[in-house]
Amino acid sequence: MARIVPTYELYGEKTGGKPDFWLHCETIPSRSSLHHWEIRPHRHDSFFQILYIDSGSGEAMFSSVWHPIEPQSVITVPPSLDHGFRFSRDIGGFVITVLSSHLKAFPGDRSRLGEWMASPHLTKLDMDDEDGRYVAACLQRLGHEFAQQRAGRNDLLESYLTSALLITARLSSEKQEDQGAADENERRMELLHGLIQRHFKSHEPAAFYAKALGISPTHLNRIVRATTGHGAHELIARKLLDEAKRELVFTFGSVQEIAFRLGFSDPAYFSRFFLKQAGQTPRAWRVAERAKLGV
Repeated sequence: MARIVPTYELYGEKTGGKPDFWLHCETIPSRSSLHHWEIRPHRHDSFFQILYIDSGSGEAMFSSVWHPIEPQSVITVPPSLDHGFRFSRDIGGFVITVLSSHLKAFPGDRSRLGEWMASPHLTKLDMDDEDGRYVAACLQRLGHEFAQQRAGRNDLLESYLTSALLITARLSSEKQEDQGAADENERRMELLHGLIQRHFKSHEPAAFYAKALGISPTHLNRIVRATTGHGAHELIARKLLDEAKRELVFTFGSVQEIAFRLGFSDPAYFSRFFLKQAGQTPRAWRVAERAKLGV
């Protein structure tokens, strides 16, 4: 039986009658922290959403496909699209929910903006670029203005919203036009990173990820090597190693407990894996690294 994806006005709040707002803004932690930093798949029939991420990381899910989230990014979600999020605990930024009928263009209409808003986008802002900084400033000002309840509020909210959307759409479209064929490899790498984040504890081989992306293992290896200088197998192993290092430094679990948490059924095999990748045993690396950090 297909799983029913709930429809909300705001996440966790069922629709009922006409919505009582045209725009709502809140910090991302204010709601996600109530749900263990995970917003499960859902949709909004009448609302368009914008998330501004200024710190932390996570993943965004659009129609069952997960994508990595980086700081200084804008995420746009059209109405009626199944979507969800997983956030790190240090996530920072705003989520803006707008009644679609109040937008400058309606998602899916024949205007350039409407066509762009009909699909989800993750747009990385270049903070060395004037337009990138302006989008970030508009969304930050929108968040502050929403909270203030001062005179002229609605006009300013509409102005900040329209400016941020138009410039984000331009930045996103320019990036797509400039990169051409290279975009496809970048898209596949983003999907690959999201897949590895979800499945690295299962120790799936490179062939598993190639199949999920709809390409051959040889093609996957070629894309990964061209992008990172490493093969796909090395990329997967590096993710396991990075997580192992984080656990060793920032948790008090034993090496055996960490091995089990990372999907190793044999702690001895975990120790051999770590020694091969890092050049030290897990215990020796933990002692040395904590001494450096003063932990």
